[in-house]
Amino acid sequence: MAMDGITIAGIVKELKTRLEGGRIYKIYQPEDDEICLVVKNKTSKGNTSDRLVISANAGIPMIYISDRNKDNPAVAPNFCMLLRKHIGNGRIIDIKQPDFERIIEIYIEHLDEMGDVCIKKLIVEIMGKHSNIIFVNKDDIIIDSIKHVSHAVSSVREVLPGREYVYPPSKEKMNPLEADVNYFINHVLAKPERIEKAIYMSYTGISPVTANEILFRSGVDKNNTDELDLLEKDKIYSAFSDMFKDIKEGKFMPCIAYDGYEPKEFSSILLSSYGEVCAEKSIPAKNVRGLKSYTSISETIYDYYAKKSVSSRMKQHSTDLRKIVSNAIERTSKKYDLQIAQLKDTDKRDKYKVYGELITAYGYNVNAGEKELVCDNYYTGEKITIPLKTEKSAMDNAKDYFEKYNKLKRTYEALTTLTKETKDELNYLISVKNALDIANMEDDLKQIKQELIESGYVKGKGHGKEKKNQVKSKPLHYISSDGFDMYVGKNNYQNEELSFQFADAKDMWFHAKTVPGSHVIVKTRGESELPDSTYEEAARLAAYYSSARENGKVEIDYTERKNLKKPPKSNPGFVIYHTNYSMTIEPDINGIEEILE
Repeated sequence: MAMDGITIAGIVKELKTRLEGGRIYKIYQPEDDEICLVVKNKTSKGNTSDRLVISANAGIPMIYISDRNKDNPAVAPNFCMLLRKHIGNGRIIDIKQPDFERIIEIYIEHLDEMGDVCIKKLIVEIMGKHSNIIFVNKDDIIIDSIKHVSHAVSSVREVLPGREYVYPPSKEKMNPLEADVNYFINHVLAKPERIEKAIYMSYTGISPVTANEILFRSGVDKNNTDELDLLEKDKIYSAFSDMFKDIKEGKFMPCIAYDGYEPKEFSSILLSSYGEVCAEKSIPAKNVRGLKSYTSISETIYDYYAKKSVSSRMKQHSTDLRKIVSNAIERTSKKYDLQIAQLKDTDKRDKYKVYGELITAYGYNVNAGEKELVCDNYYTGEKITIPLKTEKSAMDNAKDYFEKYNKLKRTYEALTTLTKETKDELNYLISVKNALDIANMEDDLKQIKQELIESGYVKGKGHGKEKKNQVKSKPLHYISSDGFDMYVGKNNYQNEELSFQFADAKDMWFHAKTVPGSHVIVKTRGESELPDSTYEEAARLAAYYSSARENGKVEIDYTERKNLKKPPKSNPGFVIYHTNYSMTIEPDINGIEEILE
């Protein structure tokens, strides 16, 4: 999401707390549209040094405090040199957000060439493709900007040295910090719009995500303003008012909203419409909406864009593998359905055997040219009618039926083996698809690709054990509410390693019954029995990380690791066991703490 006024308000509060009173020690310009200010400050906790990153990138404009260094050009750009000349060693005396806009004004006090104290402003506009960093004097005359905007580019306003700085047009929106209940109900909610749109189109600094959060907090389950009664309008205004009361008081709760592993939104307020806050240091699992909270909006912004980049890259890099696996699943499914249909046709084999036996037993009563034989079926004690070929004798009819029986019997025996092999192959491919869904690291994809190469689905050079071991992908790690470590394999290689190399004989093993899924290992630490809650949480993990996760309930098998066996020449991650317990549980892992390593 683009940074809205609420996020900017959270940033301003953090910048005021950490930077006000500090001196600008160094100024860098690592990118054409980005500057970094190193600010040193004296606080009650001692001397501090913060790196303020300001980016006017059209795609991802942002401002945040970072402790990470970036490479800088050998020769500083002109804008950087200008800032060094004017505000190098200057002191930050104030930081403001005018009219709740997506604008931050940093007031800097410094000495001019005559040794007199003067004040200049660094104005940061976070407005998508129109973002800019503008340096102005005390009279708001532009000294320079990181992007020049001439009249040829914008007919609304010029951003050029020597021009007077004017704010971007507000489109006649109101400041939400000055909201009035009568205006809100009688004007905002009187617009013939969707409720969220009526809100964010009426006030500055409110994004669609924030408007949706206001509606969610109100508890009103309506879509359009014309569907609202007065009580519902009051509820929406109350949620709106409460939110901005917290903002006025500086009560922020930075968070990232996740949809599974993918970060979807971030804000300096809690986006409760996305679910509950996850356990400390954890993020929601696949297909689970939830929040990860932070104490710093700067850390929130950095993590969001870092994780967003990883998520996008994972989707892009796994596209080819997903296509290969999906095509293989489609082919194998069609093959399996055809084999099942052929197998069903062999169900009548025993009928032909009985026909042949009964004709042999009662054929002496059949006259030449008869179309059927009616006799007692000595297997059931009932009358039976057996069709006959009129041009053949009774014994030849019996011989035909025995031949049909033997042919179908051979077909049944062959198809029984083939369908099992095809079903195993289909389950294996679904397990690989499941692994692609879980993958959240580049090394996960490398392991899956290695597996597909070795299984013959992807062309490539041989990957021996030595190359397999070079990949450092790790399983998912959770902690039960009782403090037991629980590990989830993200692909078949990890499943096999977890079960046969990592787990001890007395550790507990969990897996969804009869469907592809992850192996879950619970380290028992020598305990003879696990608490019931740990059993249930491990089973929930096994249910969730299986191909049956969309079901309301999933049956889970669990047993001690020592009861597992791996058949010779079987696919990676395939095991058999004959001693186990079972439970049925929901595939819901909310509240289970994930350890990010």
